[in-house]
Amino acid sequence: MKIDLTDKVALVTGSARRVGKAIALALADAGVQIAVHYNGSDDDTVRDTVQEIKSKGVKAVSMQADLSNPDEIPLLIDAVKENFGKLDILVNSASVFPTRNFMDITVEEWNLAMNVNLRAPFILTQHVARLMQQNEIPGGAIVNICDQGAFAPWPKRSHHGISKYGLWMLTQVSAVSLAPQIRVNAVVPGPVLKAKMSDAEWQKLGEELPLRKTGQAEDVGRAVVYLCSESFLTGAKIEVNGGEHLLYPTHASDYD
Repeated sequence: MKIDLTDKVALVTGSARRVGKAIALALADAGVQIAVHYNGSDDDTVRDTVQEIKSKGVKAVSMQADLSNPDEIPLLIDAVKENFGKLDILVNSASVFPTRNFMDITVEEWNLAMNVNLRAPFILTQHVARLMQQNEIPGGAIVNICDQGAFAPWPKRSHHGISKYGLWMLTQVSAVSLAPQIRVNAVVPGPVLKAKMSDAEWQKLGEELPLRKTGQAEDVGRAVVYLCSESFLTGAKIEVNGGEHLLYPTHASDYD
């Protein structure tokens, strides 16, 4: 049965491309109007994403903000309110994915990972919760996109994994703090984007999983839509990874 979220409004951070775009499109398929947040994506990419979302028959507006700068976050929320008048759904998808051996991580690299992956979702959650309380029926849904690196050690991306484990704790704390009106859950994607891997490497990775296959960004989108629609879930996480979490900690796929 198709999930119907018609007339809901969602802010999806980092939604001009990759997994964030797939999430925005999945929500649009369910009838959700989309605030398309981006930072460094080029104009053509952003414009194409907005047009693709609009082709689903919903409103879409692009909004630029550097989430590493806390002063820009209130401005992003103001833009959402100005363009849509309300907000029902927040998806914290924007993320940096730095690569560096543990002993070589600089303070600047550490701060960037923490600021984008953890501090920004925290500040966004505070501002969005206040806006959601102004809805005609107060409340809404927040979904945080965590990472397998939060639950299995990735030696080359320890600062990323630590920030994402913090995001999972933020999910739980905010779920308790904002209940019962606002539900907060998380999705933990596994191998859903091939990125720099070769076809052979990608296939081999899938064959190592319990389901013997890799996934797609659309799998994450469907999980987000479900969490936005299910009224009896909060503080939960859905592992969208072909069963890779069942292999932790021995299978720490620190893939590009």
